[in-house]
Amino acid sequence: MTYRWSPTPRELEAARRLIARHLSPTPVDLGAGTAREPVLKLECLQPTGSFKVRGALVALAAAPPEARVITASSGNHALGVAFAAKILSRRVTVVVAENASSAKVEALRRSGVELVQAGSSYDEAEAYARELAREGAYYLSGYSDPHVIAGQATIGPELDVQVDGSMTVVCGVGGGGLAAGLGLWAATRPHVRVVGVEAAVSTAVSTAVTAGRRIPVEVGTTLADGLAGNIEHGSLTIDLITRHIDAMVTVTEAEIRTALRYLAAHRGYVAEGSGAVPVAALLAGKVPAHGRMVAVVSGRNIGMSTLAAVLAPPPKASVGVREAPRPPSAGPGPS
Repeated sequence: MTYRWSPTPRELEAARRLIARHLSPTPVDLGAGTAREPVLKLECLQPTGSFKVRGALVALAAAPPEARVITASSGNHALGVAFAAKILSRRVTVVVAENASSAKVEALRRSGVELVQAGSSYDEAEAYARELAREGAYYLSGYSDPHVIAGQATIGPELDVQVDGSMTVVCGVGGGGLAAGLGLWAATRPHVRVVGVEAAVSTAVSTAVTAGRRIPVEVGTTLADGLAGNIEHGSLTIDLITRHIDAMVTVTEAEIRTALRYLAAHRGYVAEGSGAVPVAALLAGKVPAHGRMVAVVSGRNIGMSTLAAVLAPPPKASVGVREAPRPPSAGPGPS
């Protein structure tokens, strides 16, 4: 299904009311509000571990009542849809790639939804889900759906209450639903800027924004697996991001690792790579300062082996030469 309309203020308010009925506002860790110690909007504390539950609830509530719903996801949107399906008593099928995050796949198996694994990438999983939907089901896009975008926008009204004054809100960008929603919220607030962050190896949205149309890009392997992939033809998010997002930046894998370590060691939070990219951009000095700096830590669903590898201290360099023993009187030497 391709949408040609974007959420109106009335629909954004309806989404806010629906989310308020089912989810508590996620907390913020105010920090100093600087790039080196940003305010953290802790969407990683959602019941599904990700902000995606917001859009899933709003979109599933708007889907035709008797329809079988099919969606594709890198994991977090599917977990959100599974959560919403229980609350709303809906039948859903979710399609993820065969190499999707093991942490997300295991959580989906426990959720009770019909889980299908197909393809070796998000793009292939999405194509397979659309083929299934052509058999008579309702296809729910995880990003290019006005109801999903309206749901993600509900983060904004919570920030209105939680953060005083001018702010720059920094968020990850995969398909662009979160950035589009925050951009719509910020459009009526002159004191708010929104900056989107992509993994440097997956830049489908910024490429489309620059070109004014979808251009398939090569997608590499990234810790931010939830952001990896191309976008569908006619994605609603491109126009909204073009009109309402102040800047787009990219971060490297090394910068994502640094952000994951910072969140765990200095702020006490587990995040997945996709959730850490806003912090990565801020720590790397890629976002110009404007008011309080707010990073949307969008998810925590990371495999334990991946997290352990990121947090482990790097191995000591070996120079290939055996050091001669020191004489007893030599002292400890330089540190």
